[in-house]
Amino acid sequence: MKGKVAIEEAFALPRFAERTRWWAGLFAVDPEKHAREMNDVDKIRLDYMDKYDVGYKILSYTAPGVQDIWDPKEAQALAVEINDYVADAIKDKADRFGAFATLSMHDPKEAADELRRCVTKYGFKGALVNDTQRAGPDGDDMIFYDGPAWDVFWSTVSELDVPFYLHPRNPTGTIYDKLWADRKWLVGPPLSFAQGVSLHLLGMVTNGVFDRFPKLQIIIGHMGEHIPFDLWRINHWFEDVKKPLGLKETCKKTIRDYFAQNVWITTSGHFSTPTLKYTIEEVGSDRLLFSIDYPFENFDDACTWFDGMEIDEGTKRKIGKDNARKLFKLGSFKDADAS
Repeated sequence: MKGKVAIEEAFALPRFAERTRWWAGLFAVDPEKHAREMNDVDKIRLDYMDKYDVGYKILSYTAPGVQDIWDPKEAQALAVEINDYVADAIKDKADRFGAFATLSMHDPKEAADELRRCVTKYGFKGALVNDTQRAGPDGDDMIFYDGPAWDVFWSTVSELDVPFYLHPRNPTGTIYDKLWADRKWLVGPPLSFAQGVSLHLLGMVTNGVFDRFPKLQIIIGHMGEHIPFDLWRINHWFEDVKKPLGLKETCKKTIRDYFAQNVWITTSGHFSTPTLKYTIEEVGSDRLLFSIDYPFENFDDACTWFDGMEIDEGTKRKIGKDNARKLFKLGSFKDADAS
């Protein structure tokens, strides 16, 4: 399909090239190739995009990014640097690239102000944050965004009418030591990413964030971080057990309501037709978005799978680009109206 839109597509700052190469050595089969692709914003990407019929990409800073920096001033300075860098890098390619704001999540008001700056000054399409913010004197604390203190931030996201992508990051500190150190091969896509994002998103549900901000739109990747496959069970326990015990005070709607009204799911890094069809049945094709997860995953796996998938062409077009065009209010881009 021509003109696909991809929205979980990472980059890194060139000045961190050596760090990126070292980091890639921890998980990439070909660290040099991964680092080269991560440090490129447009040249290598555009070649891939043209080859695999991706018309438009929304770029975001690579995980764990600013969420791994526990000093608030350092985190904020890096977020501003990243946003200014990517805005300049794509300013002459608005028909091919957009960007998500990178945010330090130490302070709700500061995060809200930086998001507003990026949206109003640069036209960024929203924000992508890598799960909880590391904090505290040794980086061992975790800041979640599901409490009332974050209402000032969610109010700004809602006012700006842009989505917020809740992306995973690796477990760190004592959480890593106690749960994952002896099970290191399960860190990342095999298990830990889904656990972290699922906890955070369901915390937003149960702590009433979407009831206070009913227009808020949250994106999660990787075919829903396991949640679609537990929707029946979550709904059963929320409605039949937890709400009679008190959950109804902060969670006014059903879990299916929130997924129908507030949550979007991408195909990033999860290229399975049976899984996609199941997710369509659970949450509906109107809430699904194509994505790649480049350069952690490759164009060929994602695009060859999606283009060749046996599924209704109207549904494929919605997931491939039309849903994204509506959500992000996209203008003209390459092959936007092609079949």
